[in-house]
Amino acid sequence: MQDVAIVVGLLAACLVALVLVLLARREAAAVRRQAQDDVQSIRDEARTALADAQRREARAAEREENAAAAERAATEQERAARAANDAAADLRRQAAEQAATAATAAAERLAAAEREAARVAAEAERAAADQVAETERRATDRLAAAGQEAAERLEATSGLTAAEARAELLRQLTAEAQTAAAATVRRVEAQARRTADARVRRVLATAAQRAAVPTSSQAAVTLLALPSDEMKGRIIGKEGRNIRLFEALTGVNVLVDETPGTVVLSCFDADRREVAQVALEALMADGRINPQRIETAYAEALAGADDRADEAGHAAAERAGVRGLDPELVRVLGRLRLRTSFGQNVLEHLVESALIAAQVAAEIGADVDVARRAALLHDLGKALTGEVPGTHAQVGAALAARHGESEAVVNGIAAHHDEVPAETVEAVLVQVADAMSAARPGARREDTDQHVERLEQLEELVAGHAGVRRALAMAAGREMRVVVEPSAVPDTELGRLAVEIARHIEHDLSYPGEIKVTVVREVRASATAG
Repeated sequence: MQDVAIVVGLLAACLVALVLVLLARREAAAVRRQAQDDVQSIRDEARTALADAQRREARAAEREENAAAAERAATEQERAARAANDAAADLRRQAAEQAATAATAAAERLAAAEREAARVAAEAERAAADQVAETERRATDRLAAAGQEAAERLEATSGLTAAEARAELLRQLTAEAQTAAAATVRRVEAQARRTADARVRRVLATAAQRAAVPTSSQAAVTLLALPSDEMKGRIIGKEGRNIRLFEALTGVNVLVDETPGTVVLSCFDADRREVAQVALEALMADGRINPQRIETAYAEALAGADDRADEAGHAAAERAGVRGLDPELVRVLGRLRLRTSFGQNVLEHLVESALIAAQVAAEIGADVDVARRAALLHDLGKALTGEVPGTHAQVGAALAARHGESEAVVNGIAAHHDEVPAETVEAVLVQVADAMSAARPGARREDTDQHVERLEQLEELVAGHAGVRRALAMAAGREMRVVVEPSAVPDTELGRLAVEIARHIEHDLSYPGEIKVTVVREVRASATAG
């Protein structure tokens, strides 16, 4: 039984193997048929592509033949055109030669006719001149004889000689002429006075209306739009560390919650306010606001001051219509964008003065370019008065002279406050434009300069204490933030120093309200690993 089972098992295995072989052959046959079908379809596609290629080649050959025929036709046309141009050139040359020959012959005939006419005219003029001279000589002789006879009769009748009569007549005529001249002068002066005032008013009103700008008054705050409300939190930072560091570095008050969607930068010092604005704009554009980024942005804003001055100077010169300024003058001019005079922005005042001076010069016929240039540069010295001794008019005139400005422009700068005499009309126009821009309603505020001067005095007073590294007047002078040197002032002395500064302010300054004194001592330690 066991052998039978083995045999049956072997037979079953053989049967299965046979079935598998049959299935494999069937699949192989199907694969061969599929491959043959694929090969046939590829051959059909290749035949179709070959036929298409042959058709395209035939069309290309036909187009090439057509192009060659067109090119041959164009060549023939070009050859014919050149032949026609050569023939036309020959005709023009022949016509020019004939015209030149005819013109030469006509010129020769005309010259001969002119010579003959000139000869006849000269002979006629000589004959006429001889006849006129003879007539004049005879008339002169008769007139002299008649005059002599009349003079003798007049002397005998009047009892005066000819010389005495001539002197008396001259005296009477002189007196009458002087009287008439004096009357004429009085009439002209009266007419000039009547018309001069009216014309001056018209010229100045026209110049002021055409050159007036919306405002040149300088504000003490800067508004920055926030890209989103989330930015407020980034600016403030964790527990307020970002905003405290930013205010300590820049010396500017940052007001985040005053106006929706806006950050307010408040400071009396325009330099600090601009640096803070540039730094905060860079931080908001970058999106990363942390103490390290704040310090980096502040340093970059400080380093870009000269570039901002150059840009502002070029923009002001372009608005005023002044060209060819020395680069150093442009940079100094740009520094005035942060200066004020009685609340009026000095750079805007210079641009406005240049426009007014140019308009008045055009109305009265003066040199427009000189007036415009001198008016734009007349307060240039205000950017250097803290660095160079002398009044701003003297400093500005010397700076302009060193950088190649003309004598008329230099005199206009030096004379705009009557420190030297005005030598040209344009120098007087600079004075007029300066006064008009400063006197325009709303242009200046007296109290602003007094406020700024008081804050500067407050900072100077506090900075004089030992160990003080930086003194910043904040919140319109109601808070004094004092940064001390950690090595010079220990923590135990901070309270004493704050009290000492407060007593010093009470004793030496007069101020409204109260001033809060905050002393800040900050110590940092850093190390590098690796």
